[in-house]
Amino acid sequence: MASFPMPQLLPCTSLPQSHSTSTASSPSSLFRHRRSLHSLRCSASEKPPPHEDAVELPLFPLPLVLFPGAILPLQIFEFRYRIMMHTLLHTDLRFGVVYHDAVSGTSDIGCVGEVVKHECLVDDRFFLVCKGQGRFRVNDIVRTKPYLVGRVTWLEDRPSESDGGDDAEELAREVEGYMKEVIRLSNRLGGKGEKEMGDLRRNLFPTPFSFFVGSTFEGAPREQQALLELEDTAKRLKREKETLKNTLNYLTAASAVKDAFPSS
Repeated sequence: MASFPMPQLLPCTSLPQSHSTSTASSPSSLFRHRRSLHSLRCSASEKPPPHEDAVELPLFPLPLVLFPGAILPLQIFEFRYRIMMHTLLHTDLRFGVVYHDAVSGTSDIGCVGEVVKHECLVDDRFFLVCKGQGRFRVNDIVRTKPYLVGRVTWLEDRPSESDGGDDAEELAREVEGYMKEVIRLSNRLGGKGEKEMGDLRRNLFPTPFSFFVGSTFEGAPREQQALLELEDTAKRLKREKETLKNTLNYLTAASAVKDAFPSS
């Protein structure tokens, strides 16, 4: 399969006043998924079979994972993706974010990013604020120039496959409890004091809450991608519960060490 360069961009936390530049690395091939991926082809060479309810979507491979409901600020300055943004600003403002790393390649499951705020600079660079919408699976590539366009189908969580097992609502309550304890101990170890935690769920149902929890696992994009790919809310919450439980055990041990050997 042909090689495609990664977009050049800078993830950012806000719309900055001064701008720096950075170049992302180029993968040896696109959509080389860690699982065996049904060879995605450009329809110019071989027209793939149609997929039910498939739509075409511009694709943006990034070294991060976007979840439904999450906010993603981006700076874009590579020419092909500036063209993409000019097109999006005159259409429906949506593009597909797919996770890429140099080891596992690019995932076939991603999340739609909708532009909710943008700033175009005099040199035609863009600062964007995007919000995650629905998830999708890339079935094939229909165009590679000037930017990638894929044919995708939408993904939704299916009913839990467990036989009278984990209840999503109960798991959501447990996950929230672990999150509060992790935040409390993290604040304590960071010298911020132990503040009372409020409502972390913010009245979210289990599925959107599970996406919110996954979005907080910063610094672990492969784990985030695994969570994004799950199509069972209970399974996602259960995996998040285990991750938070392990984190809490580590923080508890670190807190005990700190109490036993306080700094002078």
